[in-house]
Amino acid sequence: MAPSILRSIFASLLSLSLLVPANASALIAKRVTLPTGWSYQGCYVDGVSGRILGTQQPDSATLTVENCIAKCVAAGYTVAGMEYSSQCFCDTALINGGKKAAADTECNTACSGNNAEQCGGGNRMSIYSKGGLVVRQAPAAQKTGLPGSWQYQGCITEGNGARIWKYQIINTNTNTATACLTQCQNFGYQASGLEYGSECYCGDVVDIAAAGSTTAPESDCSVTCSGDSQYLCGGGNRLSWYQWKGTPLYVWNYATGIAAGQYQLLIGGVCIPLLTTSGVNGKYTFVEKFGTGEPNSTGAYELDVSQINNPSLAWRTMHVKTDVFCSAGITLPDKVGRQINIGGWSGESTFGIRIYWPDGSPGVPGTNDWQENVNELSLQKGRWYPSAMIMTNGSILVVGGETGSNGPPVPSLEILPRPAGAGVVTCDWLQRTDPNNLYPFLAILPSGGIFVAYYNEARILDERTFATIKTLPNLPGSVNNPGAGRSYPLEGTAMLLPQYAPFTAPLGILICGGSTTGAAIALDNCVSTTPESANPQWTLERMPSQRVISCMTALPDGTFMILNGAHQGVAGFGLATSPNLNAVLYDPSKPVNQRMTIMANTTIARLYHSEAILMQDGRVLVSGSDPQDGTHPEEYRVEVFIPPYLLAGKARPSFTIANKDWAYGASIPITATLHGGGAVRVSLMGAETSTHGNSMGQRTLFPAVSCAGATCTITAPPNVHVAPPGWYQVFLLDGPTPSSSTWVRIGGDPAGLGNWPNYPDFKRPGV
Repeated sequence: MAPSILRSIFASLLSLSLLVPANASALIAKRVTLPTGWSYQGCYVDGVSGRILGTQQPDSATLTVENCIAKCVAAGYTVAGMEYSSQCFCDTALINGGKKAAADTECNTACSGNNAEQCGGGNRMSIYSKGGLVVRQAPAAQKTGLPGSWQYQGCITEGNGARIWKYQIINTNTNTATACLTQCQNFGYQASGLEYGSECYCGDVVDIAAAGSTTAPESDCSVTCSGDSQYLCGGGNRLSWYQWKGTPLYVWNYATGIAAGQYQLLIGGVCIPLLTTSGVNGKYTFVEKFGTGEPNSTGAYELDVSQINNPSLAWRTMHVKTDVFCSAGITLPDKVGRQINIGGWSGESTFGIRIYWPDGSPGVPGTNDWQENVNELSLQKGRWYPSAMIMTNGSILVVGGETGSNGPPVPSLEILPRPAGAGVVTCDWLQRTDPNNLYPFLAILPSGGIFVAYYNEARILDERTFATIKTLPNLPGSVNNPGAGRSYPLEGTAMLLPQYAPFTAPLGILICGGSTTGAAIALDNCVSTTPESANPQWTLERMPSQRVISCMTALPDGTFMILNGAHQGVAGFGLATSPNLNAVLYDPSKPVNQRMTIMANTTIARLYHSEAILMQDGRVLVSGSDPQDGTHPEEYRVEVFIPPYLLAGKARPSFTIANKDWAYGASIPITATLHGGGAVRVSLMGAETSTHGNSMGQRTLFPAVSCAGATCTITAPPNVHVAPPGWYQVFLLDGPTPSSSTWVRIGGDPAGLGNWPNYPDFKRPGV
């Protein structure tokens, strides 16, 4: 055919195309068979600020409007778009501020699978949707609709060779500013950043400058959030960062001078204690594991602080026969306050039951020693890392442990003295959470039942059957690891919060510190709850620093000292680093998140196997540390922490008391010497044994007290659930200043432990 004829035909076709009406694509769209509710929305420009639909299906040489929509419907989307003849895109909305083309005819490319249908064009997309079309603007950092008092601060660089914030959360498909900021807020962090679209970081504002981060152009933060494509979540080594601008999420108080308390060396030690106990004879017992100290160590000693200036008289040598390494200890409610040590490291030691009858008095040496004979008296199951507690009936509950030397778990509990015909009670929750549940935290609840916290779980057991009667929500862990734990080997520390007359409020439980599995990142928070509440929840409070393998002890004014431990790691030899030398005072009378005061520092690293117990003069006895890490020494030195109430120079109250064996609800007269320091209070502090962050026997009670002149009357606690049978230190407080304490017994010896064990190698005081 002649070229002139071809040119004529082409011109005729071109003139016909120019005569196509403006709504031709719409007319073609109307001929498409669409699913119910779907309709054609028009021709849209693609790619100006990014793709206008977020999910691309595989290119198809047989693409039609119908099969593209079908693919989107099957994938759960409500918007479909066709482009370049063979491309199909899906989403739930038009994104990146997609706008209609100037004319619908710009979508003029036939579908690869049906040339009677239009499938977009060059950078043009034929858009169909189910229902109305939602158009989202081009993504930007989220600045409105943020949770709480968060505000967007801009785009910043990552740190100089290191990340700004160490707490990273990967939200592969769900990252948004709202989700990230909420998580950071829940854990007390007031700065947050989003990076690479799917990464969330939490930390503090001061970390930005410390890491050498600088401001970056907004255009550097250009990656859409994995959980919401209408917003940007940082970029490559760039963070969209936010700051909390409302009422501070936490307020830490910084004490100075005498308000910070004071560490003081008390005496050079003779052993590296594993457990310490306050004795009702006014002395303090130390027991250590075999092979820790000097080769000639006998494994047990008693400290008489009245002889502190004469070490040869201050320390009395005692003896144990089997290895007490990672055993449990409590004070018995018998009439002489015998101490019992339960379990141990390996072999027959794990079955061991050792009993000491405290004798002598300050300045008067005792003669009694630890008594044991595993062939006469032993546990039913060998236990390494068990916990122990006095029950309301006066008997001894022993819970958990391992068979010894990192052996299999012992997921059971047993009673001492062993009831006739009774065996152990297997606990599936101990089996399931092994090995992160050792040295569980135990407590009698005022309304009945036994509270137990282990790993990151907590529950209430029936006192008779030990069946679970309530399961609490899991304990919060770290901001980026809900699987972090609180009991050995992830070792935090726990206390029972004070109870006040008339003792009708639920008991509070406080657990501080701990660590994560795997990376062993120490926790920087405390959590508290009231298990007896109808719907108990955990309240989280951020600590001034990370803390693991720490100790906590209750003070007679209702506050708590947190001390010892490390900034990083878990419990075990050589497994924790960076000693935490700072003491923190926790005051539960203050508002939540304003309860912590940063106190004095020590110069002595107290790592694995350290202890802290309340002394009768109101100081805190601080001892131990056996890290075996090649850096920090095995620690013999014994310190005291002196709380501020003993440094203010105020005259201390004193009292005398005749009745030292109290019945529940009894009126107990004392003769008091007061100095007008303020409100008169009495506190009752349960006899405690400190080991591995667990203060077995600890309890703080403030009974009713009234005074007329020099005579004050204390109303004893009402029942065994408020004050389980046992020994308590009585402190009289004149305003903030406590007296020295006197030991009393409350509730008698209901299980008749004074007549147990009835074997030749054990002395019994009777009941």
